[in-house]
Amino acid sequence: MAKPRYLTDTERAKVLEFQDMIHYSPRYSDDTHEYRHVMLPKNMLKAIPQDYFNPETGTLRILLEEEWRGLGITQSLGWAHYETHAPEPHILLFKRPMNYGQ
Repeated sequence: MAKPRYLTDTERAKVLEFQDMIHYSPRYSDDTHEYRHVMLPKNMLKAIPQDYFNPETGTLRILLEEEWRGLGITQSLGWAHYETHAPEPHILLFKRPMNYGQ
């Protein structure tokens, strides 16, 4: 299993300046999962360290829970970052199993 790349104190201070501007979509679902997308402020991408990005696509790589929480994204338990939206690299897609924790 991959180890998370934690932010330094300086990096964390820079990204957390944007925390109040993070937008969370309503949840939507299919038969097995519920989903939501998280929209980061576009300027926040400049404050995120380059090793959080996929060099081939220029989008954020799939982040481990400790990493996305370190960026100031706050969600209840069970959510996993599973995809980025290449045309809009500031949008992160999350999912979790239906009825998680019930």
